[in-house]
Amino acid sequence: MPLQLPPEQWFASLPTAYLSASALITDVSGDVLIVDPNYREHWTLPGGVVEHGEPPHLACEREVVEETGLRVTAGALLACHWSPPHGDRPRPFLSLVFDCGALAPGTAITLQEEELDGYAFVPPRRAVDMVHPLIAPRLAAALRGRESGTAVYAG
Repeated sequence: MPLQLPPEQWFASLPTAYLSASALITDVSGDVLIVDPNYREHWTLPGGVVEHGEPPHLACEREVVEETGLRVTAGALLACHWSPPHGDRPRPFLSLVFDCGALAPGTAITLQEEELDGYAFVPPRRAVDMVHPLIAPRLAAALRGRESGTAVYAG
């Protein structure tokens, strides 16, 4: 007969991963919004870590408001990206990218100066080249997901 653990012990024994939610936002010409964090060397998508108990799509919306002042709706899930433990990070990261639409010309962006040094709208291929190599597959998958209308797994 298999050993049955009490639920709290069983759940505590399960593997864990960190969870993040990011936004794919473009302008009407299709250029991708990327932000320049002052705590990293590479550009990235707006977004961040999902807080305990927070639904990922709402985390995406919250992070976009905090970082850019933009009020967006996290639409379709475009990409799911799993990355293994790396460097000082002891656990894997599961990162989700949501489609947050295209901004109308003249939409104001107000950067969170404590974390960000700048933002740019850049062509998709250039955006993939500008983000950290660990993030590039996630952005490339999100772009494919938006084009195909189907979420893409970038494992």
